[in-house]
Amino acid sequence: MHSRSLLGFVLMLTLSLVAGACGGGQPAPPAGEQPAAAPVDPATAANVNGKITLDGPAPPNEPIKMAADPVCLKTATGPQTAETFVVGEGGGLGNVFVYVKDGLGNRTFPVPTTPVVLDQKTCRYHPHVMGLMVGQPLQILNSDPTLHNIHATPKGNTEFNTGQPIQGMKTDHVFTAREVMVPFKCDVHGWMNAYAGVLDHPYFAVTPADGTYSIKGLPPGTYTIEAWHEKLGPMTQSVTVAEKETKDANFTFKAGSGN
Repeated sequence: MHSRSLLGFVLMLTLSLVAGACGGGQPAPPAGEQPAAAPVDPATAANVNGKITLDGPAPPNEPIKMAADPVCLKTATGPQTAETFVVGEGGGLGNVFVYVKDGLGNRTFPVPTTPVVLDQKTCRYHPHVMGLMVGQPLQILNSDPTLHNIHATPKGNTEFNTGQPIQGMKTDHVFTAREVMVPFKCDVHGWMNAYAGVLDHPYFAVTPADGTYSIKGLPPGTYTIEAWHEKLGPMTQSVTVAEKETKDANFTFKAGSGN
């Protein structure tokens, strides 16, 4: 190699190494370790609270007939009816999934590693309505001494149908896309059903029988809050919260409306 060519090669190599040392060649963070695009400052975080109520008498829940499976009939507790309408004192409506539908922009959030558990116990799904994040483990447990199968029928995620014939069996699953809501059913016991809200953020809640909910730690801003019920459908409203502010966002569903 001529001395002039050799000198040029050495110069190019040196410039390349300097650029790498200055950060020009740093690799991107591994998948799943992306920093928050706009981290939430706990010192300025806001809250949205509220209550979901049912206006009018709740339609009667459909009766359940468990006689086809003696194990279910023996272990059953409480009224043998569907869990469609859970209404508490003052018309509070339970099993409503409440979440931030819009307003978080491009923020990203760490995904919990602790699994959400969907238990099959007394031939029911527990909980009936739940929420989890994209990428968070879902652990499905059979606590009954009888065959169950878990048949999820999402639209934006992969459908799966898994049998659990032995008491104590556990199955893990991870959803890869946001979806509200993912239905679950048991093909063995037709009355068993459940719903999961899968989100890319942690701002969601499920109402107990009194209909109350709380979504904490929101960055100040304007949000669309949605309340979803399996029979009555969704309702939305806009809420603006300032730094350290707590606002109420109440929803009233009309009995007899919806799907």
